[in-house]
Amino acid sequence: MSLFAAATVVSSVAACGGGDDDSGGGGGGGGANEASDIGITEDSIKLGAHYPLTGVAAPGYSEIPLGVDAYFDYVNENGGVYDRQIDYIYRDDAYNPTNTSQVVNQLVLEDEVFAIVGGLGTPTHSAVLDFLNSEGVPDLFVSSGSLLWGDDPETNPYTFGWQTDYMSEGKIIGQYIAEEFPDAKVGLFLQDDDFGEDGEAGVREYIDDQIVAAVRYTPGNTNVGPQIAELQASGADFVVGFNVPSYTALSQLTALQLGYDPQWFYSNVGSDTELVGRLLANFSQGAVGDASVLDGMLTTDYLPTVDAPDDPWVQKFQEIWESNGDGSDLTNYKLYGMSMAYTTIQALQAAGQNPTRDDLVEAIETVGAEWEGPLLAPFRYSEDSHMGTGGMSISRLVGTTAEEVRPVMITDIGDAEIEEWDGEETAPPENGIPDEPAFNE
Repeated sequence: MSLFAAATVVSSVAACGGGDDDSGGGGGGGGANEASDIGITEDSIKLGAHYPLTGVAAPGYSEIPLGVDAYFDYVNENGGVYDRQIDYIYRDDAYNPTNTSQVVNQLVLEDEVFAIVGGLGTPTHSAVLDFLNSEGVPDLFVSSGSLLWGDDPETNPYTFGWQTDYMSEGKIIGQYIAEEFPDAKVGLFLQDDDFGEDGEAGVREYIDDQIVAAVRYTPGNTNVGPQIAELQASGADFVVGFNVPSYTALSQLTALQLGYDPQWFYSNVGSDTELVGRLLANFSQGAVGDASVLDGMLTTDYLPTVDAPDDPWVQKFQEIWESNGDGSDLTNYKLYGMSMAYTTIQALQAAGQNPTRDDLVEAIETVGAEWEGPLLAPFRYSEDSHMGTGGMSISRLVGTTAEEVRPVMITDIGDAEIEEWDGEETAPPENGIPDEPAFNE
């Protein structure tokens, strides 16, 4: 991709309220605020991120930082974190790794951010993984489920995952198929990178003998006719896709053209029906008007979604979005951003009043596994693991809504077993802001 936009969005800094006020924020510290590290001043914390605001990956993904920004603005209005306002800068990389390197270099060396938060994409963030760790920059809650972000803290001590990794997701999907569709002939539709490889590895742990074909697509190549035709020719009557939303739409349109109608199971990444519906209409030039062709599709969830308006987290984020968003509808991508921002506030609070970058890392390793929030299952954070949440439920699309067909199951990479999560559902604090004491106080 040649398109590169240096668009920068900085959250507005509201008048600072008292951080130790019950209305929100991280609580006031015992002494004065100090400029304790790069990106930390007496009254601000500077955070950075990279997202595809333009290009082929922009639909959906460009909405995530809007949710992050709205939540940070809300926290700023309610006292910030230890009386500091969050200064949030996100830049466009157009889902191009070369661009990612350029914008992250700018964020770190010119903007001098305290941490990178939520950088999106496996191929893109991989391009800056070594740089951020060599510079000692906290690299928090990468928007991707690659194992790179959490399974080797010794090599990447500053990087943390957030969402369920693709291998664990694959295991949960594989177990479900083995138990509920033991006679299915399974085909795999995979993105040709770590996303597809990790998902495939997890699935094969449970149904290797049921898989009759595995096809791969290269991001950017929109002709998936050969791959879908190969799945059809293999006799696969159940297809699992580890792909991004545009390829959900492309695979569906191609299957319609070929008269191919297996049971579809798309991983969480590719299953946002509102976005896929728009892509279907766009790619088909209106011949397919919405996501109705997805009726009966199976998928996974690790967060509540906007089609569950009675969920207390969705209700709270809806309330915050209405007061601090841009006036558009709350979507699952914006909800993802708000949820990840909520975890970021927990990390900043836990790091203490005048934190260093290393304090932030130590705080997540020490107390991160205890955090409660909108995710459906607990985090796995420790000195030995920087993996994010390890649980997912499974749902089936029925009309325009989804119904759960398997409750939240939790697992880990490797030979960890899959178990039903027996934890209690959580609800957000009344004001929507976590109140977590620092781990070292």
